[in-house]
Amino acid sequence: MKTSLAFLAALLLSIAACAVSPPPEPPLPAAAPGSATRGPALAGSRPVAAKGPLTLEQCLEEALARNPGIAALEHEREAARARHAAARAERWPTADVVLDYHRTLDDQRLLPPRGPTDPGTWADDLAGADLVVRLPLYTGGRLTSEIRAADLLARAAEHRLARTREELVFDVTSLFVSILAQEKVIEAVRFSRRALQEHLKRVNDLIAHDRAARVDKLHTQVRIADVVQRLVTEENRLEVQRRALGNLLGREGAVEVRGALAEKAPCADLRANLTKARKNREDRRAAVQEVEALRRRIESARSGGRPSVFLEGSYGGRWAEGGTNRMPGAARAEDAGRVGVVVDIPLFRGGRVAGRVREARERFLAAREALRALDLRIRLEVETAVLDVMAARARVAATREAVAQAKESLRIERERYTVGKGSITDVLDAQSALLDSETHHDLALAALGIARARLDLATGERR
Repeated sequence: MKTSLAFLAALLLSIAACAVSPPPEPPLPAAAPGSATRGPALAGSRPVAAKGPLTLEQCLEEALARNPGIAALEHEREAARARHAAARAERWPTADVVLDYHRTLDDQRLLPPRGPTDPGTWADDLAGADLVVRLPLYTGGRLTSEIRAADLLARAAEHRLARTREELVFDVTSLFVSILAQEKVIEAVRFSRRALQEHLKRVNDLIAHDRAARVDKLHTQVRIADVVQRLVTEENRLEVQRRALGNLLGREGAVEVRGALAEKAPCADLRANLTKARKNREDRRAAVQEVEALRRRIESARSGGRPSVFLEGSYGGRWAEGGTNRMPGAARAEDAGRVGVVVDIPLFRGGRVAGRVREARERFLAAREALRALDLRIRLEVETAVLDVMAARARVAATREAVAQAKESLRIERERYTVGKGSITDVLDAQSALLDSETHHDLALAALGIARARLDLATGERR
């Protein structure tokens, strides 16, 4: 008997060791290419912000590392990974220490008799301590479905994080390009102010030689005041944009940038971009995996009506306390152990299983319709981005030509006014037209850069 109990104790301890030391985790979903990764230990760390004007690459790097929205989603990803690890752990044994104490009205035997002549101990106070090990052998597919669903949801969380990074890249790029364009606009307004001030000097000289009327000076001064007012407005808009960029970078305050507006236009072929979007979009990958995870949840819900089989064993001691009644040869303390198979057969659940299956199915159908809606939205986003690229490219070409024409028109009007063949109104209108043309050209370049970034976002392209 002692040999059997020793063997039972060794078996339970070996099973418990498996429960305490589970197998290693499988590889976690790979991070999206080009995206910054940071484990939980580094989630609270923040790199030092760069000083001075930033390039677009520096802005993107800092935003991906310091943006609080990205940090929050990284924690959500780690939570999904933890849920997957917890689901996997359900397959392995559990080990618990169970302590109990009972006081009964009548004396109870410490242990059931082992034979017809086995002496016994009776007491009204009984205590026990057991190591209980339980290993699932069959759960009707519930564990397998839950593990697979948790794995898919962890991967979906990774794709959601990657998509949010892409959206952040677009937001930063758009603001960066807008700031560059706004700086060009302010430069054009300042140049227009200097040109008007030089023209005012020329008007004063002409007035001094009785070759111009004093009202020309007043017209010029009014136009200078309008330009100064516009300069204040444009500088304020630039400051707001710089502070918005700082917010995306996780900074407090404004950010200065350096770079140049480019006229490079991406491929505007609709079919090629649609194919690229369907292949590359991280949010679509996440939605596909969420649909599959919910389909697995249907199988998990159905398993609630199927039998479950467990291997269960325990080993421990029993003690008789208080008033005891012992037969000769009986002890006040005994060890006890058992190993066996437990089968749990659900007979009646009051509709719980059917309700859970129906809920899981409806969630699956809702996710599938959401995926279809996402496909339609992706197509619309790609079509819109392609049209924006084509329109911005045409605007750049048109405004480039308009700037050249406005410069030539201003030169002619100034010469005509100097020789007394033109009016001050014509000169001021030509100066205003040049300012508008240069402003429109800078804004067209910014629109092209934003359209290029929007097309990258719509297709899931990483540059």
